[in-house]
Amino acid sequence: MSDVPPTRMNQQVFKLKLKAAEGGHRLLKKKADALKVKFRDYAKAIAETKANMSSDAASAFFSLTQAEYAAGNFKNKVAEGPMTARIRVGAGVDNIAGVKIPVFTLYETGAAADNQSLGLVGGGKKIQNVRDKFTNFVEMLIKLASLQTSFMTLDEALKVTNRRVNALENVTIPKIQVVLDYISKELDELEREDFTRLKLVQGKKEAQIEDEMKRKAIEKASALKSGKSVGKENGADITSQFDAQDDEDVVF
Repeated sequence: MSDVPPTRMNQQVFKLKLKAAEGGHRLLKKKADALKVKFRDYAKAIAETKANMSSDAASAFFSLTQAEYAAGNFKNKVAEGPMTARIRVGAGVDNIAGVKIPVFTLYETGAAADNQSLGLVGGGKKIQNVRDKFTNFVEMLIKLASLQTSFMTLDEALKVTNRRVNALENVTIPKIQVVLDYISKELDELEREDFTRLKLVQGKKEAQIEDEMKRKAIEKASALKSGKSVGKENGADITSQFDAQDDEDVVF
């Protein structure tokens, strides 16, 4: 705080910083709330997908066992034949409250199914059932992988957002508020000092004016006193010193 001069300019600057910090805190709080809602949705979807996968996996491997019982061991024939993918995984990006979430999608290449001759002797229906079951199982795996990847990314983003919210709420905003309180306190102290100084100056001026008025009153009183004595001398009748009978009559 001692590094911050307590001036009006710095007070205005820190008020703007406080306003920006509070605005960022509100936005990050809303972002964290949105991420929490999506986080819970992903957690619920993962739990449901895993619950369904257990039965799908059991059904797929049981159908494989049935196909091997009906058509014999055909794994070597499948491995020796041409391998052309009918299903591929595409990666995309979803934006949730400014956070980029990876999303995996399944799409078909349009290639024909390999090893169509399998099961001609027997067990063809069971082998086709195995294809359908494992195709469904792969779709569930891709969905689960997408959900878990998004869940982990969202979890990291939520932790970062919460850390920023806590930093603004418990460190940045209180620190700015302390500086503002310090500046306000110092400015109030300076205003009180200025007010006291002005009162002292005003008191001295009033004392000087009062002394000047007393001095003028004394001078005026002394002037009035000296004016009365002069008036008495001037008020005496000077014609009494002369006799009107001594003058001769003037004839015109």
